[in-house]
Amino acid sequence: MPRLLCLGGLVVAGLVFLLFLLNFVMSMAGMGAIFRYPSLLMDISFMLCSAILGYLSWMSLKELR
Repeated sequence: MPRLLCLGGLVVAGLVFLLFLLNFVMSMAGMGAIFRYPSLLMDISFMLCSAILGYLSWMSLKELR
């Protein structure tokens, strides 16, 4: 069960990172963002938080082996 939770954390972190990276790139390119009111600071902070979650999930998964 703990491995499943670590893998779930990795998947969620990856999806959130990709979603907000896409939103960031689209708003920087002037194509309009995925979300209605784009905020570059929010995109960057969500990408940073998802990267931290991914790192913590990866370290926890390595510790379980």
